[in-house]
Amino acid sequence: MNPRISDLPADPAAVPTLRAAALQMVSTPRVDENLRTATGLIDEAVAQGAELLALPEYFAIMGMRDDDKVRLREVDGHGPIQDFLAAKAREHGVWLIGGSLPLWTEHPDKVLNSSLVYNPRGQRAARYDKIHLFGFRQGTEHYDERATIEAGRQPVSFSIPFGRVGLSICYDLRFPELYRAFGVTELLVIPAAFTETTGRAHWEILLRARAIENQCYVLAVAQGGRHENGRETHGNSMLIDPWGNILDRKLKGPGIVIADLERARLAEVRTSLPALGHRVM
Repeated sequence: MNPRISDLPADPAAVPTLRAAALQMVSTPRVDENLRTATGLIDEAVAQGAELLALPEYFAIMGMRDDDKVRLREVDGHGPIQDFLAAKAREHGVWLIGGSLPLWTEHPDKVLNSSLVYNPRGQRAARYDKIHLFGFRQGTEHYDERATIEAGRQPVSFSIPFGRVGLSICYDLRFPELYRAFGVTELLVIPAAFTETTGRAHWEILLRARAIENQCYVLAVAQGGRHENGRETHGNSMLIDPWGNILDRKLKGPGIVIADLERARLAEVRTSLPALGHRVM
């Protein structure tokens, strides 16, 4: 896999701080209801000064059945969920990352699970299609995303005034080679719907590892609670600094994780322990 943006040094002219927010949800099978919830969280985070906001995986639809999202899939560039994201980014003048939503693919029974990024003018700035598809079986609990999702193929990162941002979704978190493919980034954004079983065991450990090994901030935004379809998601949305410290977190239920990202902190960590410069592979 080749990254879309090559490994470039940090821009010394970049803005020194960025206030970022993760908007944790417990999404339902009803798109309109989920968009109303997202609106309230976006408005609240903006009121607290957020400049970059991220929603969780499946923020717009957590169906009663896995194939419910296939019925609601949108053509790339058109649809009520995409229109919502563009309008909210433009309304507030913020960077808005729509955790994931179902996009059309040629396979009639599948979707692309896609994270879309909108700039402060409401223009689409990036799209990432989830590469690694979750499979899990333990007792009566089982998941197989391959049944309804077509895998993406390309790592995606994009630039904002603060620096470079790498995109991934949920199960991608377990594959560190994806994050290395971005090169040097200032922020990784990881929307997710981790199950309670796997999240309780591995979520925080993996997130802090990605922050430490890439010496960057990690904004992890999760579904967090009991859904109408019976699924329980782990929650624990958090913002982690380049040393692995958790700056803010939300355990369960809808809510906001918010904190300031500082380029001085990135420089401090990367100068004192120049691991990124020591890489040989």
